[in-house]
Amino acid sequence: MIRFLTAGESHGQLLMGIIEGIPSGLELTVSDINPDLARRQIGYGRGDRMRIEKDTVEITCGVRWGKTLGTPVGLLIKNRDWVNWSEKMSPDPSSADCMAAETKPRPGHADLQGIIKYSHNDTRNVLERASARETAMRVALGAVAKKFLNLFDINIFSHVVELGGIKIEVKDISPEAIMEKAESSELRCIDEQAETQMRKLIDDAKKKGDTVGGVFEIIITNAPTGLGSYSQWDKRMNARLAYSLMSIQAIKGVEVGLGFESAERFGSAVHDAIYYDDENKRFYRKTNRAGGIEGGITNGENIILRAAMKPIATLYSPLESVDVRTKKPFKASIERSDICAVPAASVVGEAMAAIEMANAMLEKFGGDSVEESKRNYLAYMEYVKGI
Repeated sequence: MIRFLTAGESHGQLLMGIIEGIPSGLELTVSDINPDLARRQIGYGRGDRMRIEKDTVEITCGVRWGKTLGTPVGLLIKNRDWVNWSEKMSPDPSSADCMAAETKPRPGHADLQGIIKYSHNDTRNVLERASARETAMRVALGAVAKKFLNLFDINIFSHVVELGGIKIEVKDISPEAIMEKAESSELRCIDEQAETQMRKLIDDAKKKGDTVGGVFEIIITNAPTGLGSYSQWDKRMNARLAYSLMSIQAIKGVEVGLGFESAERFGSAVHDAIYYDDENKRFYRKTNRAGGIEGGITNGENIILRAAMKPIATLYSPLESVDVRTKKPFKASIERSDICAVPAASVVGEAMAAIEMANAMLEKFGGDSVEESKRNYLAYMEYVKGI
């Protein structure tokens, strides 16, 4: 079983993470992780913080001479902006009260609920941890899971399919072409015409002091049949993947396959007919409306997930709020923020999906070492061919 934890504040000294359950013998270096950290930081509409932070990871434990030991892997990302916040975010009590308490909660954030829940009188104590800056470490941990999945030729990638109501029109394109086009686009958009409109929308929102949300799609290729289970509610693969994506800041909805569109169609236009390929000894579908999961179990087709991200809540033309100390109305406070972070969120989505997929693979095939996991996997795949 794979478990992970993250720690650290947005303007704190560092972010740290630990991932447990990765088998021994997995080749792993920082060069397997840093590219995804860089992918998370790019995107049209990102804010000034991305010009300050150039995230790189340190592997602190669980790896020796480039291979995992089977013990927890520890990762660390230093915050470059710490130099400007070392006193304001210091754990030392001597720095207390070096800055005024922030008492104006921002609508759409965890600020108000957080100070009520934890009995704080300063929303800074909430927003620092609730910040999406935490996702940098999730991406790093997800890169470790991706490296494990690559042993089984399972690949995970993403692209933006909608932004502020502007939808892509490109259809009937291979997963490989989607991946290539998305990686060459600042908005991770494979439709050039739609991307031009999306850029204009972001520019218009910036002028107004507003923000833009959207929808990204995650595609998982080569997942074997049989991951997940219908036996219990929390073992269903669609539920597990949806949970992982919904845990990302600002994600408000998740679809699998056709998703909500399936409610608008007749059953004959929703379900995927089953065929058999004699040459390759495999069952297959000519359509993939189910998104690669039926009855809570992967069916061997590509897994298709979509996640809806709300517009970022920090507005440069702020909404009205109430000072928690004086109870007087105020314009909400402004933190340095993005206009649009949907492309970055898609990379975070890849990471979360990768961790849950790696967890499902180890649940199915076990193995304290990667060699053992691969032996069990190959034996199962031979069994599947013989059905």
